[in-house]
Amino acid sequence: MTEYIKGQIAELTPTRVVIDNQGIGYSLEISLQTYSALEGKSSATLYVQSQLNQRDGTQVDYGFAGKDERELFRLITGVSGIGAASARMILSSLSADEFREAVISENIAVLKAVKGIGAKSAQRIVLELKDKIVKGGGESSEVLFGPDSNAIVDEATSALLILGFPKQNINKAIQAILKANPRASVEQIIKSALQML
Repeated sequence: MTEYIKGQIAELTPTRVVIDNQGIGYSLEISLQTYSALEGKSSATLYVQSQLNQRDGTQVDYGFAGKDERELFRLITGVSGIGAASARMILSSLSADEFREAVISENIAVLKAVKGIGAKSAQRIVLELKDKIVKGGGESSEVLFGPDSNAIVDEATSALLILGFPKQNINKAIQAILKANPRASVEQIIKSALQML
């Protein structure tokens, strides 16, 4: 599975980008959020999510300017009845924060305003994603913890994984610890997490 593609932007439209990586052109479907992030740039790193097209069985690669948007895409496509095209439409119509706010506040009207999302789909999105988003789902660790603390978070997470704790529980614990003390050291995070897990 491809994690990301880095290269020159050969073509860019509001729905598609072609990244030239060592003479090979990779075509990726994109949202308007990613298009805005890429506009005016000559090179980019795009995070990739591959989806199977249900109609013809082909694989479609989606590209995202950030891990945060890709995590939300994965979360949205995990909702029953919501496909990749609808997820891309949601991420083109709403920013990541607007989407999270709509789900957490159960604002069906905001979700229904997205083309192709009806009342039942909007209700299903809220029902299936509210708890996950409240617990930090659909956010990459960079968004949750900030770029400076990534190495500390990674180190603490690795240590806790080795001790046998589930990753989801570790992420929740570390998120809570860093909200209370954003400057916590690796040792402080691990000690606090051991008390919580």
